[in-house]
Parts: sequence; C-alpha cells; structure tokens
Amino acid sequence: MKILVVNAGSSSLKYQLIDMEGEKVIAKGLVERIGMPQPGHQKQTVGGKVYEVSGVMIENHVQATEMMLKALQDPEKGAIRSMVEIGAVGHRVLHGGTKFSESVIVNDKVKDAIRECIPLGPLHNPANLMGIEACEKVMPETPQVAVFDTAFHQTMPPKAYMYGVPKKYFTQYGVRKYGFHGTSHRYVSKRVCEFLGISPMGQRIIICHLGNGSSLSAVVDGKCVDTSMGLTPLDGLLMGTRCGTLDPAVVQFIANNENMTVDEVLNMMNKQSGLLGIGGKSNDMRDVDAAADNYDGDAMLARDMLVYGIQKYIGSYAAAMHGVDMIVFTAGIGENNAALRERVMTGMEWLGAKLSHARNASCADGKATECVISTDDSKVKILVIPTNEEIMIARDTLELVTK
Repeated sequence: MKILVVNAGSSSLKYQLIDMEGEKVIAKGLVERIGMPQPGHQKQTVGGKVYEVSGVMIENHVQATEMMLKALQDPEKGAIRSMVEIGAVGHRVLHGGTKFSESVIVNDKVKDAIRECIPLGPLHNPANLMGIEACEKVMPETPQVAVFDTAFHQTMPPKAYMYGVPKKYFTQYGVRKYGFHGTSHRYVSKRVCEFLGISPMGQRIIICHLGNGSSLSAVVDGKCVDTSMGLTPLDGLLMGTRCGTLDPAVVQFIANNENMTVDEVLNMMNKQSGLLGIGGKSNDMRDVDAAADNYDGDAMLARDMLVYGIQKYIGSYAAAMHGVDMIVFTAGIGENNAALRERVMTGMEWLGAKLSHARNASCADGKATECVISTDDSKVKILVIPTNEEIMIARDTLELVTK
C-alpha cells in the first residue's frame, strides 16, 4: 500500500508518498505561501525528477492539495498514475490534549476534538485541520488518519505534567505539560532498541531531539515519563527563536516596561528569542557556530546556554529515572553537529557516559547515520539515531486502515 503523509502548516503543505512495501519514499514535496499575498511555489522530487510550479496564487489548502495530487500524478515527473493508488493519508496534528494517546482514523468526532484543542495549539491545529478537510474534499473515499505530536507523552505521571498553580486551571482549561515532538521521540526510542537488538523493557533512555525546535524526553520501558516542552512548545531548552524555560514573571516585567501586551511578549519569546535573540544574528546553529568559532561573544554565550541547558536536562532525567542506560541524539542539530555533541558530553563521565571522540567524529556533519558514539567501556551508551517522523506516521496509518 502507498501512504501519503501530509504535514499542513498555516501557509505550507509538506508531503511524502511512501510505498509501505519496503517503506520506500517514492515522492516528497512542498507547497508554500498558501493564502499569502505573494505568489506561491511548489517543488516535488521523485527520484531524480523535479516538478516545480511558481508564480501561482494559492488561495487555500484545498487548492494546495489539488496541486499536490496533480504533481503526484504528472505523467512525466509524478509517482502514480491515479489517486486510487493512494491507500490512505496520514496527517501530523500538533495538539491532541488529553483526548488522544494514540493515532486515530479521522471522523467527525475526531475533527471536533482537534478543533477543541485549538486554544492549546492556536498556530498549528487550525492548519492541521485544514489539511485534513482539504484532503477529505479532494479524495473523499480515501481513509484519513490523525497522528498527534502530543500522544507519546500522555504516559507521563501527574507529578511530571502538573503545574503548581491552582488545580482548577487544570480541570477547567487543561493547563498542564503536554510535550511535543512526540512522534520523533517515539520513533527514536523504539528504533534505538531495534538497532542494538534489545528489548525496550528495562531500558532508561534520554532522547535529545535537537533542531530549530528542541526537546528532551525521559523514556522508561518504552514509555515517556517526562519531557522538556510544556503546555506549548515554548518551554524547555533555548531554541532557534524560542526562549525556553524562564521565570513567568519575566512576561509581566517586560510587558510593563515595554508597554507590550502579553500576546506581544509571547510572540517575541516565540519568534525573536533563543539563539537569534542571544546571538543576535541567526537562529541557524551553523551560523551561531561559525560566529562563536570566530570569538563572537554573543554567539559563544548562546551556544554555551544551549549546551548547559541540555546537560541540565540530562542530569535531571538521570536522577528522575534513577539512572540512565542510553543517551540518544537526533534531529537536525543532534544528528549532524558532532562538535555540539562533544560539548554536551564533555564532563558527563560522572554519569558513566564516556564519548569516543573518533566515533563521534565519524558521524560527521552532513553524514549522520545510526551509530554508537560512546567508548566500549562506557556504562551509558551514547548514540546518534536519525529521526523519521514520516515513517512513524505512515506505519500508524497502515496499521489503522488494515485492522
């Protein structure tokens, strides 16, 4: 069966077509600038063939979905002859609240629940829902599956997910830690055990998902017991443009002194902070590294803050799990930045984690693959496992539609 994986953003539509026999990606593409005043753009790659459309006004996600299906069926540069070849569509959905602890086939009740979670994911959930409804309109006979970014973290105990505010805010509004990147954390925590040929049972794993958005999770027996992101993806580590954890009173202090609304402060903390806000030049780790290596003080500080934050989470999760068996790096920075991995693991020998400089370097920039980067005598295994959220979505979709 061929599964179409769709990730709908507010102004973009990313997609992959995966042949589940062999789990081979046969097409991947992007439609961007949906609903914007500028002309949109589409690019699709099938093998060595590239399909591109530029200069077209893309009014909505229905039009973007039609463009996606047209490209996939293009006689010369497409991947399929007919939409009938697409067995099901799997959609990434950001926020499922407490309503979903696993992936589900989409129906009206599921769409209503996604809609109810919009206050928790105001930027992403409406776009995810638009993607689902656009596909339903264009391909009404094809099953649709929703895969939630928050689902994997629903196994956290209350002591990990509750906040110290009056409990009525939890019961009335669902104010609690939810966590994100769950599909990635689930894939990596499962894949690392497959890679080592061991059962997840009895394993205490720390997953370091490091990219423009970053999060860590603590996984015991294959289940998440804690994670760094909170009610929203703003909490946790310093990120590309997000500030990460801070004293909540900072919001009030800045709002009062800068004559800003709370929404304006949160927008600044989401889009103008993090590596960009501290380093002052870029939210791209490669740019930050280049500036820091040239002794730019602000860039050096930004990098030090990121490394320090990762180290603190590793230490706290090791304490929470009463030890750790594996530390796994994944996502864009985690997979490709050997120097950052070395900085993070420097001084962590007290934990029983000893990095092999040679093995770490062999997983060099741009060549990330599945590999062990700890020494043979390290009590804690340190690994690099590239994430694959799309294949996780496709697997869930296949399982649900073939039950």
